[in-house]
Parts: sequence; structure tokens; C-alpha cells
Amino acid sequence: MPQPAAIESGDRSHALPPVESVAQISSILQDADPTLDPALAALARQAAAEGVVLLRNDDGILPLGDRPTAVFGRVQYDWFAVGYGSGGDVKVPYVWNLTAGLRDAGVAVDEVVAEQYRQWCAAHRPSFDGTWGNWPHHFPEMPLDPAVATDAATRADTAVVVIGRAAGEARESTLTPGSYFLTADERAMLDAVTAAFARTVVVVDAGNVMDLGWLADYGDRIGGVLYAWQGGMEGGRAVAAVLAGEIAPSGRLTDTIAWRYDDYPSAGNFGDPDVGVYAEDVFVGYRYFETFAPERVQFPFGFGLGYTTFAVEVAEVSDGAGRRGEAGDAGGADAEIVRILVDVRNTGAEHASKEVVQVYVGAPEGLLAQPARRLAAFAKTPLLAPGEIARLELTFDLRDLASYDDGGVTGHRSAYVLEPGAYPVFVGTDVRTATEVAVRRVDRLRVVRQLSEAAAVDPAHAFARMTRGRDGAGRPMPAWEDVPTRTVSRRARVLDALPAEIAPTGDRGIRLDNVATGDATLDAFIAQLSDDELALLARGDVTMHSPLGAPGNAGVLGGVSESLREKGVRPITTTDGPSGLRLASYASLLPSGTALASTWNAPLVRELAALHGQEMVRKGSDVLLSPGMNIHRDPLCGRNFEYYSEDPLVTGRMGAAVVAGVQSAGVSACPKHFAANNQETNRTRHDSRVSERALREIYLRGFEICVREAAPRTLMTSYNKINGVWAHYHHDLVTTILRGEWGYTGCVITDWWMEDAVDPDFPDLADNAYRVRAQVDVLMPGGVKTDAGPQAYADDSILASLARTDGLTRGELQRGARNVLGLVLALAPVIDARA
Repeated sequence: MPQPAAIESGDRSHALPPVESVAQISSILQDADPTLDPALAALARQAAAEGVVLLRNDDGILPLGDRPTAVFGRVQYDWFAVGYGSGGDVKVPYVWNLTAGLRDAGVAVDEVVAEQYRQWCAAHRPSFDGTWGNWPHHFPEMPLDPAVATDAATRADTAVVVIGRAAGEARESTLTPGSYFLTADERAMLDAVTAAFARTVVVVDAGNVMDLGWLADYGDRIGGVLYAWQGGMEGGRAVAAVLAGEIAPSGRLTDTIAWRYDDYPSAGNFGDPDVGVYAEDVFVGYRYFETFAPERVQFPFGFGLGYTTFAVEVAEVSDGAGRRGEAGDAGGADAEIVRILVDVRNTGAEHASKEVVQVYVGAPEGLLAQPARRLAAFAKTPLLAPGEIARLELTFDLRDLASYDDGGVTGHRSAYVLEPGAYPVFVGTDVRTATEVAVRRVDRLRVVRQLSEAAAVDPAHAFARMTRGRDGAGRPMPAWEDVPTRTVSRRARVLDALPAEIAPTGDRGIRLDNVATGDATLDAFIAQLSDDELALLARGDVTMHSPLGAPGNAGVLGGVSESLREKGVRPITTTDGPSGLRLASYASLLPSGTALASTWNAPLVRELAALHGQEMVRKGSDVLLSPGMNIHRDPLCGRNFEYYSEDPLVTGRMGAAVVAGVQSAGVSACPKHFAANNQETNRTRHDSRVSERALREIYLRGFEICVREAAPRTLMTSYNKINGVWAHYHHDLVTTILRGEWGYTGCVITDWWMEDAVDPDFPDLADNAYRVRAQVDVLMPGGVKTDAGPQAYADDSILASLARTDGLTRGELQRGARNVLGLVLALAPVIDARA
């Protein structure tokens, strides 16, 4: 695999990320072999390129081809390959920056300007105080003398200006210059370059959406805009290939880009350290803008340009029965599949490319407020040469577009219903331009799934939520209604769900491999475990970097004691994270979650994830703490780069692709953070207050799709509270919804450490006993505090609770052990990477 010029020459000053996380700085690289799988690197480059979104291309300014090009902006060297924190903390042997990538792609880079930036960057390294969560949002820009730009314009006819941003774990974006907004030096650079050059292209290298309203200030002086989501180690090279025309852009936005931050419906309810009121309800992202405020959109959801043109023609829309109904569907009737055949033809003359076809569905204005459009299906063509045609088949189940009635306004509280009326079907290449191609009608109110109330808003925390109204001219406008609140007894529900105890037998010599071979049952194995051993299975090996796993691991669970290992329970090693393996060894740095989602190419994402799973096996990782599946509720959320989209269908399908790919190697993926973890500010104590309808339709829907389609072997809860209850104690979330409604049988773990609390319904349950009752099986990494040392595990709440009348039951502890041991049995062996 070719390497960037900076590496080939031995100069690593711009080959690696200039700001590294605390773990990278302080830990020791124990495996110095930089060899990576070339097939994985090639797919990572393809995915990074397909995730690049071309937002503007006036007069065909792109591709650059062999035109002399001057590149401005320090980020051409100090490339943001990934966001901050555990989601990007990978010891990667190389990172392609943009300038090296452009040279590799054959672009005639103006070397005079390139050398000026190289020298300035080398002399002005970004400052960083080493504190977790205090990483820079941007790197101070080189003050650009306008004469430099004027001089460069005598040698080059095109300018590329690079703007870079980053955010991450415990590091929100902020409404300040250098984060969401441009700095004065960046504006001065744009002023100088656009004054000197008739042809200017802007490349935004960022993990999150930043303000682009300033593009209007420059009018046609900026002819091209490329949004390059952080693409990992191959990102700079991939973006360069797109700019050069080696790869045609085919990425599409998975978020709406509004003209102003205040235009986002979440803007007034984001960032409070204690409480986040999800007042916008189901009107998240394009659901809000396309319903109430289309004029506030700068670039719509699903939008993206290319270097060619396509003709998209609907050949057929038909109905047909599909899979059998899910548990709880009325009568178990056949699914109502809508099948759409679409012919896509490359009508251009020069460039081969790919197109994304998107299907949206509207809903009648009934008793439940509805957004104007919801994404129902999408597909991407193969690479089409000029004149070539591909036929795509897109399908969706109309019942998947049912709405959850959390207040009983339809007469069917706690049910998914289809209200009577017309459901128009739209097909196109973004949410705004998709045109109506069919209408499906429902003749009467139909109950699709009757469920039970779960995770509803606490009556003490009621609020007003957005609904759909009309102004005096009959135009849709936001209106407000009281959110429905909890009506059921949680205590009664918990008692109804208590499992029977497996009668203890004492040690009968059964090993876990006897269960694997079918010579013993799992119940028989569990029956011989002592209370101490059951409690050990309910926590990890106390600290990160456990000696039981590969060096640099996030934590180990399963065989954390000698007695368990003697019974055949091996230690299970977990590693961060979505963009690569966070270990004390070199590993591949993959495109960020948003970059992958922007490909709209789930098969490609699955293929990449499969190779990532194979790297896990080689590096000694059993469980990858990925994918990140929270919704892009607000553009300022620091971890948006790890997540996929403002849309739950995109989120679910991309997450399922990652899980299926990773687990094809015999290891486990671990979707996170379950759920409604949509801000980093005070994340361990923040309370997400959200209606049951919005929770189910927006914030849980992606997880549901992933669980049903890909069956992840593990799943991680989030730090935050949901309607007053921490996710790691949330019986409604984990037992009622995840396990009861979705049928999940895997292992649920906490995010790292947890908050102490007493169960308000069962005062004899506290801390880990409270957690086990919710069916959150394992405390990770196992210690009780963030700064816990090797002997810091002193919480005996599980064993103490067993002895109390209203405390934890042995059956509950055995149930959790079953989930953990099921994970151990499901995993194939990985390389023992311990030193």
C-alpha cells in the first residue's frame, strides 16, 4: 500500500494527528508493527470517498483534473482524521493529509504556497494542555498576506481553501468562532483568496455540522464546496481523489444544514447541564424543516451533487405480502410491503458515478401530529458509466410508518396505529425534490402493534411538546400540547417480570465447554455457581487495561476470577470504538460514523466492518464498543461524529450493517449509547426528558432496527437519565422494551462506571443490585469510581441485597449470568495478545 510522502521521507510531523488524546500520550505502544490489512485500507479509502458530500459545483469547477491548484489553510497538513475521545483514540501508523493526497492523485499543487504552509505549521504546533475533554475545536490559522494569494494566482488558476473542525467525547461544539463559526483569520483567508482567484473551492474537514451561512457572503466567488466528514487514516487521500476526479462524489447529507443555528428546533433546549427537554418531540431535523420551515434550510437532508447527471424514473409501484407480522401485531397479519422499481441512468458524458435513490412517505393529518415526510427506504446504485442503467428495487412495510399513540387520542393508548387517509409516496434524490409517485390509502384506523406504556415522562416533570397546527392562512405551523405522562406502576411490572430461581447444586464438575458441545445444559452449569461467582459475572475486571486482555483494552468481563476460568469461562476483552481499535498496538483508523452514513451504502459499510472484525481477531479484541447509534438531535453534540444521522432509519440500517459485518468474524459488536445520549455536557447526570412517542419513534427506532436485523451480541447503556431514571437502572428501557418487545437475548453492559442510586420502588436495592434487576448484566469496567485502582471494588450491594426480603433474587442474578455466559459461548476465540 502506498504511503504519504511525509512518511516516505521520514518526516512524520504531518503524517500523524497533531493532537493526540491523553491515552495516546501516556500509554506505551506495546506492539510496534505498523502493518495493516491493505484490503481494509482500500475499503476505508473507498468509504471515505463515498461519504464526501459535494454541496456546490458551479460551472463544473470540480474536478480539478490537472489544473494548477494552490491550497490554502493549515488543515491541508494538520488534517482532522477523526473526532476526540474514545471514539477516535486509535494508534494509527499513518494518516493521509490532503496535500499528500493531492500529489498522489496527480494534482499540480502549487509548491510555493504548500511550502509556506508546511513551514508555518511546523513552527506553530497546536497547543494542548493534556486534559481529557479539553481538545481544540480548531487549529489557529496562518495569517494570510493577500499578496501571497495574489502571487499564487499568477501560477495557479484554481484555489482550494481548507477549513477544519473537531469535537468529541466530553467536548461539545460551541457557538463561538473556531467551533461552530469561522474565525477572523479564516474569514480574512477567504477574503484574500476569493479576491485573487476567479475559481475557489472550499473543503470543510469536520466531524460535525458547522455554520455555512457565510457562503452567501461570497456569492459566486466560491464555486465549489465539499463537505469532507472525518474519513480516518485514508481520509485526506480519499478527499483528494474526489477533488482530482479520480473518484466521483456520491455522498449525501444525513443531516439538514440550516442557515442559522437558531433555526434548529432543538436550539432552545440544548446544553443545559441538568435537564434536556425534547420539546420538538418527533419533529427532529428534516421532519421539522420540511413540515414547518423549508425556507430555513440551506442544504436539505439527503442532498448531494456529483460530476455527472442522472435520470431517475420510477418503473413500477406495486403492493405485496411480505414477512410475517412482528409479535404484538394485530392478528399477526402479513406485512404490507410497498415495492418500487426505479431505473437510474447516467446521462452524463464523462464521469462514472453512483446515485442514491430515496423514498419518503407522508401521512394524513389525523389525531396524531405528523411530519410532512419520513424516510421509508433508500438504495445506492453500483458505479454507472455514462449511458449505463441500473434498476433498483426499494421496499418498505407501510406498518413500519405507524405512529405511537402515547396519550390515547386515537382510543388505543400505547399502540402503534395507522390512521385512516392518504399516505403519499415520494421518490427522489433528497427530501426536498422527491416527487409523489403513488398514494397508499388506509380506510380505517388500524392497530399495528398493541404494547404497554414504558419509559413515559414523570408527572412531576411534565412539559409542552410540539405538535402540528395551522396559521390563519392555513399553512402548517408549530403548536403545543401537554405531553402524556406515566400512568403505570413500575413496581408491579418489575415483580411480574421476576424469573424463577435455578436450584443450586454445588460444583458438579461441569465446564462451559461441556455446554458448548451439548453434553450439559447452561442451566446445569449456572446451578453450580456460587453467589460470589454469580456476582463476579455481573461486573468486569475492575479497571481499564486489565491484565486479562490485550494491552490497552477498555476492560474485561466474563472469566474475571480463577474459579470461573477453571470452569471454562474465558475472559472477554472489550475495546473502543467506532473508528478503530483502541489498544496499545497499531490499528486501522476508519471513517467516522457520519462519514460512513453519508455513503448511503450499507453493503459497503458491512464489507468494511467485516474486515474490521477480522482485525479484531488478530489484535485480541472480542467486543468492539461500536457502533454509536444516537441521533443527531442538535449540531453541537460533541459525539455526533461517532453517530450516523438525524434520521432513525439511516441510523438503524448503518448500525445493522456494522454489527453484521463485525460479527461475521465471530466477535461481537456493541451498539451504544442506549439511549437518548444526545449531549456531552454533564453527561453522567443529565436528564433527557422526552415523550414516549418521540423516544420510541426517533431515539429508540435505530436501535430497534439494528437489534431486529443484526442481533448484536452485546449492547451498552448510556450515562444519562431518561425521564428521571439512569439508563443503567432503567427497567422499562432494558427489560420491557429491549428484551420484552424486541426479543433481545444478548448481554447488556454499562458505559464505563455508573452513578450510585437507590431503587425508589425497592429500597432494599441499590447500585449494582438495582442495575441487575433492570437486566443490565455487567458493570464495566467493574470498579465503582472513575479513579478506581486495582483493589477498588468494594461494592457488595448485590450480595447484601440477596439476603433482604425485598432485595435482589438469586433468579435475577442467574438470569444475568445466563446473558453473560451466552456471550462467551457465542464468541469465537481471538488471538491472545497479552504481553
